[in-house]
Amino acid sequence: MSTLKPKLHKNDIVTVIAGKDRGKSGKILKMLPKRGMALVEKINFIKRHTRPTQKMPQGGILEKEAPMYLAKLKLICNKCNELTTVKFIQPGDKNKFVRICKKCREMLD
Repeated sequence: MSTLKPKLHKNDIVTVIAGKDRGKSGKILKMLPKRGMALVEKINFIKRHTRPTQKMPQGGILEKEAPMYLAKLKLICNKCNELTTVKFIQPGDKNKFVRICKKCREMLD
């Protein structure tokens, strides 16, 4: 098992830096760490053809979000509102790490 600390978390605001949705931003809805992916709100829509069921008697073509690779996402800092990378520091407790913005040195957690 990997001991890497996740740089992105659920509910972080991120921007897409590569792919068809480049430049769009949204909130992370779900993290898939084993696959190295995240589900981002209103980004990377795919179409699914579905049969009619009891839950959805109409069926048809549905659009929904698909997971994106974390390498295509970059975090937006809450304070400076810029794309940033994350740095980890230990404020005092040896077992606890805190994420900070590399540009403005503001704590993200």
